[in-house]
Amino acid sequence: MDWAAIRRLHTIHEDEAVLALDKPAGISVMGERHDTDLVRLAADAGEELFPVHRIDKVTSGIVLFAKELRFHGDLTRQFQRRTVDKRYLALTRTRGLPATGTIDLPLSVGRKSRVRVAANRADITASLFGSADAPASGHPLASTEGADEGHWSVPPEAVFGHVRTYPSVTTFARLREGGEHTLLAATPRTGRRHQIRVHLAWIGHPIDGDPLFDKAPATRTFLHSWRLAFDAAWAGGARIEVEAPPDADFLAPVGDRLPADLLEDARR
Repeated sequence: MDWAAIRRLHTIHEDEAVLALDKPAGISVMGERHDTDLVRLAADAGEELFPVHRIDKVTSGIVLFAKELRFHGDLTRQFQRRTVDKRYLALTRTRGLPATGTIDLPLSVGRKSRVRVAANRADITASLFGSADAPASGHPLASTEGADEGHWSVPPEAVFGHVRTYPSVTTFARLREGGEHTLLAATPRTGRRHQIRVHLAWIGHPIDGDPLFDKAPATRTFLHSWRLAFDAAWAGGARIEVEAPPDADFLAPVGDRLPADLLEDARR
């Protein structure tokens, strides 16, 4: 894999302080032991980059690097303070999700360092709003089709007390259903490892091709880091917004293109 080619083909924003790449699925940002990664590829080509955040190896889309260490601290603090706006596109091989939803499920780390919800699945409750035909609440895996809004949570007394837990919230908007798939715009309000992947799977709507929940996925993982907005202290505090449009293969299960007005609504 050639760093010059990655830079040429995948750069979506660059200025004096940062480089934003549209990362292909299948390559890590950093930390690979037995394979290469973006930081190592850059270093081998004579360029030092400092990752401001990470996205999973199987996830495509925006990843942000500081080009000098003096810019790195302020950017990482923005992620820690949750002042960075992040939006992902996720494709599930399911239907029946409401128009919008909030998944408020704490996470913990289980056996073999696997991230999971810090409660028993049976204790997750789905509450539905905005549809006279939808039940007020029910089993988390029940269909929520027809509802305007859904909310998944567990009662405080059901949260595990024997492990460290991490409050975690993901919101989503349903963009399109096509065939057996649903396309979502998902926002991790908290920045936990594997958060979107675990949250969607635990309410019965795993991301298509996700190896965390499919031992032999037949496709790529359909999770894409779509939009990112952050403050540029080096540019007078200006808000910089970057976007990595998904490729045609990502959207193919729900149609080749999405209407411009639908995407504009999802950006908000």
